[in-house]
Amino acid sequence: MASKTEILKQLMEMSHWLGEEHRELVILGEGNTSAKVSGDTFYVKASGTQLGTISETGFVEISAPTVLEMLEGPPLTDEQIKCSLKAAMVKPSSPYLPSVETVLHAYLLSLPGVNFIGHTHPISVNSILCSKGWHDMTSGRLFPDEIVCCGITPAYVEYTDPGVPLARRLREVVSDYIKQCGTRPKAVLMQNHGLIAIGSTAKEVESVTAMWDKTARILLGTFHFGGPSYLNEGHVNRLYTRPDEEQRKKLIEGR
Repeated sequence: MASKTEILKQLMEMSHWLGEEHRELVILGEGNTSAKVSGDTFYVKASGTQLGTISETGFVEISAPTVLEMLEGPPLTDEQIKCSLKAAMVKPSSPYLPSVETVLHAYLLSLPGVNFIGHTHPISVNSILCSKGWHDMTSGRLFPDEIVCCGITPAYVEYTDPGVPLARRLREVVSDYIKQCGTRPKAVLMQNHGLIAIGSTAKEVESVTAMWDKTARILLGTFHFGGPSYLNEGHVNRLYTRPDEEQRKKLIEGR
């Protein structure tokens, strides 16, 4: 298992990749990232830091069990959320506070095999997620690489107030997804908000994010020529389960 130093290095490099200006995935302090350290703690981007320039000190180590408790019980006030996040910090003396989306990260990192999370606001993807037809437009798969990299379908979350309310809704959606599909999603599309890429490795997060950016650009382009032509369900399932694609999946995911 990788050391804390190596995990933090991979998280920082992944964050820099996601934050590179030319990719148009985030600007200013948008987006947040995280990485599992152990079953008990994880690193998450501090509130207000920028992915493209973040340093090791821009991440906060968090107690996962403490944060996961916030998913239970009655709704929390903003002040209660702030106090609970502060209490979950492994080093309370840190000058930074964890991202408001820390609870979301804690839940996703608790899923088997999930070690890295990247939440971004890509211009291409949000051009769709901020439209009236956001769900219908993204309901079909367009080309083989999209399926190999991003799975049969993303999970969908209608607009929900960021923070604990969003984390609670996300847990419901992902739980239902796992029951229906028999596996975790590789991506979550959040209405009027953005994209979450879920990975076993930092490389998988980068690959899923890049492929969704490409998918969104192609999807938007199809409307110049009559609209999208989605692959049928049989083709999608075949592409996702082809044994000869397993090696390509490993390379895409950095395994």
